[in-house]
Amino acid sequence: MTRLSPVVRVPAIALATLLAAVTPAEAGTGPRAPKDLVAPGALDPTIVQEMRYSTPHNFVAERIDGHAQSLCILTRPAALALREAQTELLRQGYPLKVYDCHRPQRAVDHFVCWVKGLDAQAIKAEFYPNMDKTRLFADGYLAEKSGHSRGSTVDLTLVKLPAAPTRPYRPGQPLTPCVAPVGERFPDTSVDMGTGYDCFDTLSHTLDPRVDEDQRANRLLLRSTLEDLGFVNLAEEWWHYTFKPEPHPDTYFDFPVSRRSLTGRP
Repeated sequence: MTRLSPVVRVPAIALATLLAAVTPAEAGTGPRAPKDLVAPGALDPTIVQEMRYSTPHNFVAERIDGHAQSLCILTRPAALALREAQTELLRQGYPLKVYDCHRPQRAVDHFVCWVKGLDAQAIKAEFYPNMDKTRLFADGYLAEKSGHSRGSTVDLTLVKLPAAPTRPYRPGQPLTPCVAPVGERFPDTSVDMGTGYDCFDTLSHTLDPRVDEDQRANRLLLRSTLEDLGFVNLAEEWWHYTFKPEPHPDTYFDFPVSRRSLTGRP
């Protein structure tokens, strides 16, 4: 992997995805977040956010229940460790981009219902082109109880500076497989990790031997940086990390992803 020069400034675009339109009814319903959960963007606004489940650009092809705003929420220890990782990676020219953080139980329930609706496969060609939808739980890509609901798990990648915004996703646009070469799959500004995000395929396994040298180097840079700070990678997904020890190892939260959940105010 080519190393970039040390970073002095980060473009303001890294802040833009921190704000998104609220779904007022959902943002004001449900339980509040415990006091030890925070928004990492408030600790380090240079962390890029592309929160997929608040948009239709995900494997379900619609906004996921409980994702009222495009906002990352994590336990404070995980958020502080993420800030340290960002500081280290910025020195090398690779800021972090997060895709998903706290995931309320209602979102996981949404996934369960979607799997049971076998005709709901509008975006299969992008996210699971080589997999039978009915195998997503059995093969470990989805679970009825997700570590994301405990507040210390994050899905993320690396981007290169300058951190350009992702091209808007247009529902109904032609789909390309998440396992296609980087120049062909959806251009989400991630460095080449060998697959797109949420790609349900064995090629997404962090140490899959089929990825090329640069793709492997990108995956290992992300893994080594995060593991040095207490995160543990899920071997089946290069993007999935959990901070250990978890402050809430046995609790599955269901508060909506919104600023109101954190502050009590819109």
